[in-house]
Amino acid sequence: MSRRAVVIGAGLAGMLAAAALSSAVDEVVVLDRDDLPGGPEHRKGLPQGRHAHLLMAGGLAAMEDLVPGAGLRARLLAAGAHEIPLGSGMVALTPEGWFRRWRHDGPRMISCTRALLDWAVRDAVLAHTKTEIRKARALGLVGTGRRVHGVRAETAAGETELDADFVVDAGGRGSRVVKWLGLLGVTGIRERTVDSGLVNATRIYRMPAGAEQFPLTVVQANPYVSRPGRSGMVLPIEGDRWMVSLAGTRGGEPPADPEGFLRYTLDLPHPIVAQLVSGAEPLTDVYVSRSTSNARRYLEKAPHWPEGFVVLGDALATYNPAYGQGMSVAALGARLLGRELRRTGLATPGLARRVQRGAARSVDAAWAAAVGQDVWYPGTRGGRPGLADRLVTGYSRRLTKTATGSYQAAAALWDVTSLRTGPARLLHPGTALAVLSGSPLPPLSGPPLTRAERKILHDLDRTSG
Repeated sequence: MSRRAVVIGAGLAGMLAAAALSSAVDEVVVLDRDDLPGGPEHRKGLPQGRHAHLLMAGGLAAMEDLVPGAGLRARLLAAGAHEIPLGSGMVALTPEGWFRRWRHDGPRMISCTRALLDWAVRDAVLAHTKTEIRKARALGLVGTGRRVHGVRAETAAGETELDADFVVDAGGRGSRVVKWLGLLGVTGIRERTVDSGLVNATRIYRMPAGAEQFPLTVVQANPYVSRPGRSGMVLPIEGDRWMVSLAGTRGGEPPADPEGFLRYTLDLPHPIVAQLVSGAEPLTDVYVSRSTSNARRYLEKAPHWPEGFVVLGDALATYNPAYGQGMSVAALGARLLGRELRRTGLATPGLARRVQRGAARSVDAAWAAAVGQDVWYPGTRGGRPGLADRLVTGYSRRLTKTATGSYQAAAALWDVTSLRTGPARLLHPGTALAVLSGSPLPPLSGPPLTRAERKILHDLDRTSG
């Protein structure tokens, strides 16, 4: 008998889930309400799609595991994406000072538009698996509290039910999974939202001639000064362009008009972003988005869970995008699903619950990192720092300060933020000793640029005019 899996949502998490399922079923049907672009173009159903997205090393490794033979990294680089070594290819100002740039590259991350990344993943999955995308809007689950065996959907021809041996909800932030589960008798699911009121504003610029190798530049917000957070970054993307993305928490939001956008860069904790973009040619208007809150559904804690159903990606948890881990966490969840399917098979009792609990473990670290900082901003809704937050924050701030001048501490931080290892890496005896000892080098007084990079910055700077 033919076996079918149905995935709700053709975004990154949905396509990776389809790849994970493809080896265990005869067909995978992905449902999405949008008309999907045929190339790397922005799609309507992704409000954050126009803003900065970084694919961490752990996320890329998970994606390549899910679509073996597709050469996803090579596809992205061939399409113009940039590969940025955390150790040497990034200039970053943290609340604890400037990170140094080391001779050792460390983990690498991919910098490109979200449109390119989504298209590359979708194209690779469709080319290498038994996956079909259908335009439809999911209306609910078919089944009982013991087992889900299909999806009710609305298509151009009307409502229909798709039978399935396995269903994945990767329908994103707007998923109605809690309501759907309630109709099946699965209730008592706790949800939490922590909202710093972050607003993103992004504009694309032509990369200035000669600046092709200028490092990715980040000025981080400072959550610890009792003022709204303001941050900015300049990252290289495909098409010889810079994406300039600003972000501000409640009370410090960036404006949508071009003149206000530039003025806002001057109010960041350091003027380097303003200096870079003041002499660059803008190519687009300013795009603004407010879909930035941290939101989590604690599905893994449900008193009982139906067989044949898993929730992944933003339908499970979303994070303040400033921390850059959402895509990678979705990839890790999909890889876990694929590994469990290979290990036990599709029909093994308890498979869905094991995957749901395992996916929650991937969420935990990203959630702690995002919420652990956002609760410190004034005006944040949904949480204030408690004793545990203060203890963790104290250690993480000392670790970050140490990492500004200690390669050992920096390497530990890279491994965790790139999702190559879990947070326990930060408590490794060698790391803890480095944190206790503090930075062996004095703090930098300014951005660690080479002579050639300083000349580029000087030539572009129009802020004093």
